[in-house]
Amino acid sequence: MAHSGFVSVVGRPNVGKSTLINRVVGQKVAIVTPKPQTTRNRILAVANTRRAQIVFFDTPGIHKPQNQLNRLMVDSAVSSLSRVDLVVLMVDITHPSSGGDRHVLELVREVRVPVFLIINKMDRVPKEKALPLIEEYRKLHGFAEIVPISALTGDNVPRLVELLEDYLPEAPPLFPADMLTDLPERFFAAEIIREKILLYVREEVPHATAVQIDSWKDEAKLTRIEASILVERDSQKGILVGSKGSMLKKIGTAARRELERFLNTHVYLGLHVKVRERWRENRRLLAELGMEPPRD
Repeated sequence: MAHSGFVSVVGRPNVGKSTLINRVVGQKVAIVTPKPQTTRNRILAVANTRRAQIVFFDTPGIHKPQNQLNRLMVDSAVSSLSRVDLVVLMVDITHPSSGGDRHVLELVREVRVPVFLIINKMDRVPKEKALPLIEEYRKLHGFAEIVPISALTGDNVPRLVELLEDYLPEAPPLFPADMLTDLPERFFAAEIIREKILLYVREEVPHATAVQIDSWKDEAKLTRIEASILVERDSQKGILVGSKGSMLKKIGTAARRELERFLNTHVYLGLHVKVRERWRENRRLLAELGMEPPRD
């Protein structure tokens, strides 16, 4: 009989959660950048494997919140632990265990479902150095499984998938076979634009930005998208726009190209930068951006 169920993937920022889920699903359902706190929303992603339907929750990295946006991100990740069949705690072997890791571990100690420890980025550490670190993690908690992987290269990911299949309950699929996520195209369009901002813009500016889709018109051979990039200060707007609009054009060109691949049509993309002071503390605006408090 087939297996199916929900799996929450949690961990500190930038440990590789989205990279792993994209690989297992087989398509890009979450943006990925080298910057921490890339994922802001809890993303449902459906992977149909040989023996199971694995429904992942890709969650924001758990960190010390500095503003209302961060608090909602962390709340979203923590609330996912109470409504799944399996929890995957991911750590980055290239960074020594810290207070942040121990905080996440304390959270998963409270769950009543099996917990896997996934040790990621094994491709970056010599095996002889990795083994003592793995043994340290083994002593911290009675994990159901400990699986060292490289989400980037795919090393040992098939073994992880096999274990997930084994642990999920016997049940029919929860979603149609052709479903990848429950989020609309507009969400992914905004995320693609935000990904390019994170990739191209420096320092604190990317984390002070948000993207709103203002209008979306599907025509015969073209999709017209108008979007606003929100920032908190005029100086951030200047950096995003760049000299004679050069940075905004660079972001728009890269986003448009990926949107055309994503939507499989020609895209017109209009980007506008707007200053919204302290938007990260504005609960109404955060709700409009999909950052609503989790429902328990």
